[in-house]
Parts: sequence; structure tokens; C-alpha cells
Amino acid sequence: MLHSLYKDAVENREKIVNILNNPEIEKLKNMAKNSWNEYIPKPEKVIMAGIDGSFNTEKFQGVELWATDAVAVKIDEEIICEDFAYGLKTNSENIPRISSLMEVKICDKTKDMVDLVLMDGSISSYFQFGYEEIEIKIKNAMKKKNVVFISKTSSTIGRFKGIGVNLGDIYFYNNGTNSIGFSDVFETTDSRTQNTIGYVFARLSNSVPIIKIELFGKNHSNDDFKEAINKISSHMVRGYPYELKLAHERCKIWGKDMKKLVSLYGMSNLIGSREVLG
Repeated sequence: MLHSLYKDAVENREKIVNILNNPEIEKLKNMAKNSWNEYIPKPEKVIMAGIDGSFNTEKFQGVELWATDAVAVKIDEEIICEDFAYGLKTNSENIPRISSLMEVKICDKTKDMVDLVLMDGSISSYFQFGYEEIEIKIKNAMKKKNVVFISKTSSTIGRFKGIGVNLGDIYFYNNGTNSIGFSDVFETTDSRTQNTIGYVFARLSNSVPIIKIELFGKNHSNDDFKEAINKISSHMVRGYPYELKLAHERCKIWGKDMKKLVSLYGMSNLIGSREVLG
């Protein structure tokens, strides 16, 4: 960090502090509280699979090695579906897009193998590439209506949009509520694809952070989300589905994993992209 950056941050500390201490925020926390539905989940035993994907790269001067994978994992740690890809990156390859397509293909295959599929992240992230194959696959996977998307955090500004405080909705639910339950149901429609997503913010155990739960389609009710929550709650760790935790652990491609591939391909002696910095 530049010394001048930190110095300026110190001198202007009150600007940031005042935003978080804005009296308007307390009003918004109360709004969040007033749109909160206390609900104790009634765990329903179902067969679920958590799906997550990962990608990583190792950059050298003039060449980039990449790898990506995705898995579907059940509570007993059985991987019921997996896929992977790797190679040397060309200018035409979009690795995040390849990774996302892999995840939705896994989802499409898994939906007929379990009662409920849990996807890590937001539905909208799959529409951001403008890539037809991803959109077709995700829509097809949604037809069985047994796929739920779960995010550990969210930058969505919907409920409190335009009120003058530019903080994500999840901030107000985290700080304005403390009971187990979920928010009112909200909807958002993608301006390009016209796909509608219903979502709630939820706390599924005591003293845990809020998560965001999404269902594809219009006009979802509180009962729809209660049904999803009851199923999700059968296997949880600190208010988060254990299957998704397992999926994340199984699919994660670490830097040390890329080093193994670098060694395998005899690329260890290539000049790294950052070695010029010393």
C-alpha cells in the first residue's frame, strides 16, 4: 500500500465512518426487521448433492497453464458426478466461462440423481457471459424445479435501492435481525434475458451469518422457500449446507496443485510473468 494512500485514509476516516453511522441506516435496519419472517426449519430428510467448481492458472511469459473442475457431492462424501479440463490458454479461451459451463452441465446431469441440487453462488452469474450454451443448459436444469442456489454473500441492492445508502441488502438483514428465519420474497428480472429469479435472505441457525437463497422463475411464495429451507436444513454446518462445504473442499484447485502440473509438464524453468519484478 502506498504511504500516501494510508495517510489520506486516516485524514478522511470520518467520511467512511459517517456512512456506516448514518442515522438513515438504523431506519433501514428496522425496515429489514419488519420484512423478516421468523421461522424454525423443520428438517426434511432428502437426498441432496452440492455442486461447486473451481479454476486456477499459472502464468509465464508468453504462455498460461490453466485447469478447471466441477463436482457434485452427497452427504456421504460420494462424488456422483465430476468433470475437468486443462490446457495452455489461447486468446479465444475464457476460463471463467468454461468453468461456469462445466458447473451447469454437472447440474443438468445431477438433477435426476437426487431429490435436491444445491448450487454454490447466484443464478445471475451464469447469465453474465451472454453465452447461449450456458443459458440453455441452466434453463433445462431448472425444468425439474429441484435446484436451489445458495450464496454466502451478496452485493444485491433491491429492497433498499434508491433510499440513499449504497449498501447491499444482506448488510441490513445481518445487522437488523438476529432470529432464525428469512426475509420477504423478492424478485429480480435480468434485463437482457428476461429471466426472473426469486430470492430471500435467510438465517438457518442461531448466531450465524445470513445467506441468500434463490429459486428460478416468477411468483415464488413463502411456502416455496420454507419447503427449500426445510430440505436444506437436514444437513447443515453453522447454517450452511454441508454438501456445499464438501463440494467446495473437493473441487478447489489450489496454487500447489498448479505447481504439480507445472512440474509434470516440465515448465518449472519457464520465466514467470511476475519474475521481472524481482
